[in-house]
Amino acid sequence: MAVYTLPELPYDYAELEPVISPEIIELHHDKHHAAYVKGANDTLEQLAEARDKESWGSINGLEKNLAFHLSGHILHSIYWHNMTGDGGGEPLDKDGVGELADAIAESFGSYAKFKAQLTKASATTQGSGWGVLAYEPVSGRLIVEQIYDHQGNVGQGSVPILVFDAWEHAFYLQYKNQKVDFIEAMWKVVNWQDVAKRYAEAKGRTPLIAP
Repeated sequence: MAVYTLPELPYDYAELEPVISPEIIELHHDKHHAAYVKGANDTLEQLAEARDKESWGSINGLEKNLAFHLSGHILHSIYWHNMTGDGGGEPLDKDGVGELADAIAESFGSYAKFKAQLTKASATTQGSGWGVLAYEPVSGRLIVEQIYDHQGNVGQGSVPILVFDAWEHAFYLQYKNQKVDFIEAMWKVVNWQDVAKRYAEAKGRTPLIAP
């Protein structure tokens, strides 16, 4: 059976200073992300055992665990590539991301309005969660989603292309309880090239249903 593996970081631990400290990157990737990978693989083994034994007493808990750990793994895998030490600013046509910039303006009215919405969605998550820019395949528009934990409160079939991790382990060692300060700082390291690539790939997929 195929298993999930922890992806390597696309940069060293110090790449995102001063926005994110090397200590946080190391702990976040090597410990927290790794735990989601292990959790997904362990749950797959338990589901295989349940199928072999036809023992379904714990199916609800196992399915919930798989969603939690697998979504955590996927979102973190996007998160690392969404950031770069040379990032930030506004997506512009001159930087080769004009299609993404146009889609943001069309979907939200302007880049400033989009930035405000994603910032608020990320900073006001209740407890642990994420703020996400996603491509919605039925309408072909971009939407902002506020994800609780890893997998709740999202539109079916939407594809995340930019994710802001608002779990405390992503910022507490550096920003303490000032989640909003962390989210504001995140805009300085957004890798718009990566976001634009993910947008193009998501847009090229076949919609789940006809509009």
